[in-house]
Amino acid sequence: MSTVRKSITFTEQQEKWIKSQIQKGHFTNDSEYIRNLVRQDQKRNDKLAKLKLAMDEGFESGVSSQSISDIMKTVEKGLRQDGKL
Repeated sequence: MSTVRKSITFTEQQEKWIKSQIQKGHFTNDSEYIRNLVRQDQKRNDKLAKLKLAMDEGFESGVSSQSISDIMKTVEKGLRQDGKL
């Protein structure tokens, strides 16, 4: 994988924060910290895109004829079968 060099500017407070994360042993250098932030942002955006898709599908599916109680029971049953409850 090729890399691209970037030049970015931080406030003193941000610089101190980054350095403190490195000193605590969470990261070995500034670049590693920034790359980690980018990966976290990518994951967050992927999750948001999936949530938006699920919401769109839900809205497009229309109104359910089931009561909220019946829906909750169905969800609970599924979670129990999957061992998540």
